[in-house]
Amino acid sequence: MTEVERESMEFDLLVVGAGPAGLAAAIRAKQQALAKGSELSVCVIEKAAEIGAHILSGAVMDPRALTELLPDWKEQGAPLDTPVTQDQVLFLSETGAHAVPHALLPQSFHNDGNYIVRLGHVVKWLGEQAEALGVEVYPGFAGRSVLFDGDRVAGVITGDMGVQRDGTPGSAYQPGMELRAKYTLFGEGCRGHLGKALEQRYNLREGVDPQAYGLGIKELWEVPAAQSRPGLVVHTAGWPMDSATYGGGFIYHLAGNLVAIGHVVGLNYSNPYLSPFEEFQRYKTHPVIRTHIEGGKRLSYGARAITAGGLQSLPALVFPGGALIGDDAGFLNAARIKGSHAAIKSGMLAADAAVDAILAGRAQDALDDYPAAFRISWLREELHRTRNFKPYLKKGLWLGSFLYGAEQLLFKGNVPWTLRNDADHTALAPAATCEPIEYPKPDGVLTFDRLSSVFLSSTNHEEDQPCHLTLKDAGVPITVNLAAYDAPEQRYCPAGVYEIVREQDGPRLQINAQNCVHCKTCDIKDPTQNIDWVTPQGGEGPIYNGM
Repeated sequence: MTEVERESMEFDLLVVGAGPAGLAAAIRAKQQALAKGSELSVCVIEKAAEIGAHILSGAVMDPRALTELLPDWKEQGAPLDTPVTQDQVLFLSETGAHAVPHALLPQSFHNDGNYIVRLGHVVKWLGEQAEALGVEVYPGFAGRSVLFDGDRVAGVITGDMGVQRDGTPGSAYQPGMELRAKYTLFGEGCRGHLGKALEQRYNLREGVDPQAYGLGIKELWEVPAAQSRPGLVVHTAGWPMDSATYGGGFIYHLAGNLVAIGHVVGLNYSNPYLSPFEEFQRYKTHPVIRTHIEGGKRLSYGARAITAGGLQSLPALVFPGGALIGDDAGFLNAARIKGSHAAIKSGMLAADAAVDAILAGRAQDALDDYPAAFRISWLREELHRTRNFKPYLKKGLWLGSFLYGAEQLLFKGNVPWTLRNDADHTALAPAATCEPIEYPKPDGVLTFDRLSSVFLSSTNHEEDQPCHLTLKDAGVPITVNLAAYDAPEQRYCPAGVYEIVREQDGPRLQINAQNCVHCKTCDIKDPTQNIDWVTPQGGEGPIYNGM
């Protein structure tokens, strides 16, 4: 489609993504400007139809960064209602569970002072705080592409609406807008498609490790009151994963007889027959795990990739005209199984640098004060202590757990070595060298199929639009993926998006894009990096209610 004339709006600061990082950055920018007696125009755009609708996390939240951002969050009614009262870490065999004594747990596994939250609700509340400060927040606007002035980021172009599948304008066509700003902060979350493009354009990953990822799949259950234990946090390792494959589960008991249950699989697994979705379904059948949800009702389902590489996988954070924040950069602390506090802190640090530069008339300068402030922050110290967690687990569950535990208990993570990360898409072995995995059929009580699960995510995409799951080479799914790896996209996708259809003329890949829950796993795990996830029309995708 030929380029069209677009309306334009200008701001001092533009934030792409209304997650914890983006909203914290917007709030902090307004706070800092007001404290200095100045007014700044701040805009946040969000691809979801409403703030929080695309947010999915466990989640246990460390309130440290939130307290720095909004010290009176309790008085203001922040939805942190369930303090952690009990921690359990279990190593599972197929039929049993062995609890790790609390005294032997590394500090990163302790949750004293933390809260079990529904992060979508927390983000919605943060959006209200931002708007109260005068931030312009626009849900339903997806950042389609980065806007440049020469080599400098000048903002973003939002996605066109009403484009038909063949790329031509439909009867309801509306062109996207140019949103321009002195600085643009990108907080799209894990594997943001604009963040990925910026890393490539500015070579932000030069000299650092590839990012490492996990796929988290989660359900929210309502359970009988007798089974509810608000404040209980359970983390597990071991079964159903084999000892060579990184994975672990979580169970969080919230108020109101709600239980969040989920499972994370490291995307550096090697067996192309592995299905993270089916592994999660098996997980719920464990004799110990099922006691938390048996007799309950499944309310919602979702999936999301998470960054897990740690400090050694952080890219350069700044480039001309902007910066990466939150999981767009990869600030999640996989060892602590939490990242919202890190996202909030990174957004605050970037906002401080942007406000100082704008008010000092240095809006053409790079935001070098942001990485400089990060280097002396508690966030950098925390990530440094736990940087070897994911690389240790590549050595296997038992050896990796022992080495990480020893490093933390004996040296508090202050060791002279840093282990390396590899790109997850390089890890798959040829199907011919691997054993197929036979998964049990769902029972419709504890275990379910993909399509009934996607239904609970309230996912919706208009079918008559260009597919947002694009292939660089349409032949590769058959000539490479199917031939060498037995089409692993059929199994690693937790939403049934990818399907091999066998016809008289031969097999073909069918992409059911309307099922996509925006987890980004395909963009990460595809062995030839042939799949490129881009934004669909604004407002589409899952609608998570406090996931």
